[in-house]
Amino acid sequence: MNDKPVLLSGGNPQIPKGYGDGPVQAYIAAMPGWKSDIGRRLDALIEKTVPGVAKAVKWNSPFYGVEDGGWFVSYHCFAKYIKLTFFRGTSLDPVPPVASKTAETRYFHVHEGEDLDEALLARWIRQAAALPGERL
Repeated sequence: MNDKPVLLSGGNPQIPKGYGDGPVQAYIAAMPGWKSDIGRRLDALIEKTVPGVAKAVKWNSPFYGVEDGGWFVSYHCFAKYIKLTFFRGTSLDPVPPVASKTAETRYFHVHEGEDLDEALLARWIRQAAALPGERL
């Protein structure tokens, strides 16, 4: 029997919906190739930047939020990159570079081999956690 999670289109792990660190760690462990290392780094950076952050997996993506305040960031695997979603991204300084169909949402893409600017990401995470979260 194969207990490895199924990878959906683009290589995104199919992880059952769940709350807490366990489902998020299962998602990160199932991220294919170089993406798993980036997932571990993002998770550690979010935990360090927002102590006590709430976690969940919804719609096959890890979500991070402030207890009872909604979700402020998520990420998702695509074939060639990881997409970070800042739900109130237009309120961040600087505004993350990729626009969304949703007015306030902005994205940041991480590609293989790119240097992860953890100082900039921590700045966005800190700002995002202080804003009203997205209720999903």
